[in-house]
Amino acid sequence: MKFNIDHSFIKSLPADVETSSKSRQVEGAAFSYTNPLIPSYPNLIHYSDELATECGFSQNEMQSEEALEIFSGTKVYPNTQPYSMCYGGHQFGHWAGQLGDGRAINLFEHLNAGKRYAFQLKGAGPTPYSRKADGLAVLRSSIREYLCSEAMYHLGIPTTRALSLVTTGDLVWRDMMYDGHPIQEKGAIVCRVAPSFIRFGNFELFTSRKDLQNLKRLADYTIQYFYPHITGDEPNKYLALFQEITDRTLNLMLDWQRVGFVHGVMNTDNMSILGLTIDYGPYGWLEDYNPDWTPNTTDAEGKRYRFGNQPDIAFWNLIQLANALYPLIENVHALEEILNGYQEEWGKLYPQLLANKLGFKENNPSIENAITELEPLLKKVETDYTIFYRQLAHVEKEMEPMEIFELISLAFYRSETITESDKNSWLPWIQSYLKLVNQDTRRDAERREYMNTVNPKYVLRNYMAQLAIDAAEKGDYTLIDELYRLLKKPYEEQPEMKKWYTKRPDWAREKVGCSMLSCSS
Repeated sequence: MKFNIDHSFIKSLPADVETSSKSRQVEGAAFSYTNPLIPSYPNLIHYSDELATECGFSQNEMQSEEALEIFSGTKVYPNTQPYSMCYGGHQFGHWAGQLGDGRAINLFEHLNAGKRYAFQLKGAGPTPYSRKADGLAVLRSSIREYLCSEAMYHLGIPTTRALSLVTTGDLVWRDMMYDGHPIQEKGAIVCRVAPSFIRFGNFELFTSRKDLQNLKRLADYTIQYFYPHITGDEPNKYLALFQEITDRTLNLMLDWQRVGFVHGVMNTDNMSILGLTIDYGPYGWLEDYNPDWTPNTTDAEGKRYRFGNQPDIAFWNLIQLANALYPLIENVHALEEILNGYQEEWGKLYPQLLANKLGFKENNPSIENAITELEPLLKKVETDYTIFYRQLAHVEKEMEPMEIFELISLAFYRSETITESDKNSWLPWIQSYLKLVNQDTRRDAERREYMNTVNPKYVLRNYMAQLAIDAAEKGDYTLIDELYRLLKKPYEEQPEMKKWYTKRPDWAREKVGCSMLSCSS
């Protein structure tokens, strides 16, 4: 394989003077040099053909022994120095101090067709930031990260990508539910790819330590390589950087809410300065509509990272980033204006997003009223978030209200218990919606086509990922490939894949891995 190697991060920022993987506090450095562990029997079980092509790699190259060695951590590519990043973060609302790449090792940066690709192995062994952990990952969580990274990309949502999924041939001890019952699981490594893996927490740690020289170096590096259009003098360029990150974060939250994605762990160390979805742990998609749902067992009581709270948490995290950048800007009013702008824009854009999901390009008071009246109905009959909007696209102007009710009832969980009272609750809303549809000058087919670009038909439901995990644990990787192919075209009908256009099965309602997950990987 031929890589066009670049070392912008390690050439621009200070390295840890110590070179061991011993867990420690790392001062005055942005990263530590760290080599991956050599796995016992690495095996490539899947790779993203599209991402490989984008990076300039052929199918033969991806299936070569050399690729396996590089993306399993077996060999370090010549003239490169793997490293792990040093950063801090707020976790569940509290400052956690130094965190860093506890199980991620960055290999190098690769340039192709004018784009920068940082390659990172997740699960390749201990780093100085592993604390008491082993730096490894298991097949279960690696499959979830691999599939979700690529699923989000094809949904059109900014995200880190996943190039390859490798089993290590080693067993890893994990206490999946943190209940004192660890078991051995198969080890695995995902090669993650992004222009950069810098997080809010990289800036926070330098500021918390009053290391303003390196804070400035990090900000200058970020602007030079990832926001090169930002020009001007200090402190205005740092203010412009914060504005860009704020805008991207806002747009990311709109995307998450549009498709019903719940991240599960929106700590500041899991927030990308490029506005990417990063760190796929206990994520999930809304199935029955419940804005208070979180997939994270650790968050089950407080529900800080519940679906409906994600935009507010992003705002809270941006305040922490503003605090971190303040020493470079020293203008509270200017930072507050940007933060206030986030809230103002959300107030405008989110109602417009919901109007779009209902099929309307423009919003108005009648549509907003329909939006307001819809939410309690979705909750009342436990309505599948994805299927409901996809079914709604089939509404036609000449339909009768009961026809529409039958259409959308496909999205109702426990539909056999729907009562006359439930039907009567829905009919006024259906009549209002039908009136709006008839006021729309577009043809039904045109409106349907528009709605199907906003509302996906297929998302990576937790039970789907769990089925792939169960099969893979037995050595069968065909379902990983089937889901990978399905999720590459989430907005298309794909009639050959219609078995996946269905509500979560009852057996998955309370099953571990399907309803709630932990951060264990």
